[in-house]
Amino acid sequence: MTQSPHIMDTASSRYRVHLCSKCPGDTAYYCVSCPCDLCPQCKENHVKDLQTIDHDVVSHGDKINYIPTQEICVRHPSHVYTKYCEPCQVPACNNCQTHRKHTQIDVTTAYKTKRQQHRGTIHTIRSEALFYRPVLLTGIKADVNTCHTEFSPLQSEMLTKAQNLKDLIDYVVYDLLNNVLCYFDFKHRCKKQKIEMIRHIVRLRRYEHRYVQPAFTFSALQFLSFTKTALPQIHLTLHTSQLSMTESLNKEDVMESLSAIQITERGNRRVGNQCLLKLTSGAELHQSLTVPGVDRCRHISCVTSDWVWVSDYEYNLILTDTTGVPLHRVEDSCRGLFRGLHTVNSESELIYIDRNSNINKLSKDMKTTTTFIETTDSTWEPRCVYWSPSTGDLLVVMCNYDTETGKVTRYNQSGQLTQTIQNHNTGRGLYRYPSYITENNNGDVVVSDCGTYESDAVVVTERGGRHRFSYTGPPSGSRLLPLGICTDALSHILVCDGITKTVQMINKDGRFLSHLLTESQEMDRPWSLRYDVNTHRLWVGSWDNKVCVYRYITRQDALTDEHRPRPDEDLMSSSTPAV
Repeated sequence: MTQSPHIMDTASSRYRVHLCSKCPGDTAYYCVSCPCDLCPQCKENHVKDLQTIDHDVVSHGDKINYIPTQEICVRHPSHVYTKYCEPCQVPACNNCQTHRKHTQIDVTTAYKTKRQQHRGTIHTIRSEALFYRPVLLTGIKADVNTCHTEFSPLQSEMLTKAQNLKDLIDYVVYDLLNNVLCYFDFKHRCKKQKIEMIRHIVRLRRYEHRYVQPAFTFSALQFLSFTKTALPQIHLTLHTSQLSMTESLNKEDVMESLSAIQITERGNRRVGNQCLLKLTSGAELHQSLTVPGVDRCRHISCVTSDWVWVSDYEYNLILTDTTGVPLHRVEDSCRGLFRGLHTVNSESELIYIDRNSNINKLSKDMKTTTTFIETTDSTWEPRCVYWSPSTGDLLVVMCNYDTETGKVTRYNQSGQLTQTIQNHNTGRGLYRYPSYITENNNGDVVVSDCGTYESDAVVVTERGGRHRFSYTGPPSGSRLLPLGICTDALSHILVCDGITKTVQMINKDGRFLSHLLTESQEMDRPWSLRYDVNTHRLWVGSWDNKVCVYRYITRQDALTDEHRPRPDEDLMSSSTPAV
């Protein structure tokens, strides 16, 4: 309950001070959703609390429709800024000739428009970044404290390797100067070989000359005597060693010394959801709504924290807000009792299966519908779709009713088929009548396979297609009829069970954890599920046309006073851009 304003008397005037609705602090913010007044510290807690994470919190000036003080034009001091030039994105007065031919809007309108455009970014900063960044800071500080301990043995090893490298280099230098590469010794040996080679050539030429001498100058007896005495001394070949420089340094030793110790980047520092979030003691109803125009809530896709698409067994696919007011209706959607026939991508575009079994995409403004994937094989009919936030791929579950087999196909953002998951590791089929599909944080593909007694199971495969496990029900032995399915930020798998009329929670490895929800007064038999990663709330569609929103995950008390961000400063001055 909002406290009454406090009136303070002074000698010259009376001041009206608004107090925070949650503590004795002075009001600086106002929550439009509650409504209530908030001091800076309570505002910080309010926007980070998952129960109020999507509330519209504004400054107290915005609550009273505060209009910024008129500012004097820097070029025309006798005038004030009244317009905003959209092409140049600067304010202008009535005398600014440069912007007269440009599109201009009222400066107050521009102010409100810009604030509205940045509202989503501010919401993310308040509710997410300012929460987990201090947790990252804690990890960085821990690394600073432990880096000396971790690097000391590495430093010692690096010094040892440096000494080994120095020893190798010293050995090479000694060898260079004293053995192999002495310049004078090398030159002397080369000259000696040169002289020996010249003498050898002279002897060969003398022998060749005597051989060709005519008989009248060199008698036959003289030739025979020459061959007897001189020829044995003639060697046709002279063996000389080829001098070269050889390396006495082992390359492998050098490379090992230089590259064995490395400091490498391991990617961006991240905080796991296990450090930020935790389960509450039980699911708590946050709100409920009735969706007019929908017979039964067979499937749900979240667009924002307050806009969702809901479909039923007939041809009804409707966009509604949290008050149950219909906002848009898709006219060509298909029908199906066990079908997750639509999903929403990161651009807030609706992807759905139409009556011709094609997969269409509806633009964010809901004015343009395009065919994203055209079905050309009539033997395989698409039953459900899921857009992957981690890869941007579209997962499509197909079914062949003649052979009673199913498969999961993966399409990239261009609509090209990149993967098919169909068979078990042993070669037999994985699915019979797959109806709902989702993806876990580790990339596992999670499929709800229902329709026959023998095949009813939650079938989980790795991203690459290898079968991990099939969940067929809790340890109590009750059979499972899996319907709607989703995963949460803690990698739990949630599945609606048509037999026990519950929502069962299992971990990422298939171990049963609890019955998160049971049939209750506020909700009939749970049928469809969708987890909102922004607010960490669970949307549950029931057997009738009612949708309930639950909270079962809250934030860890991770921030200490040392790491907590400082409360927002008071009004800060800013310079006005020149025109």
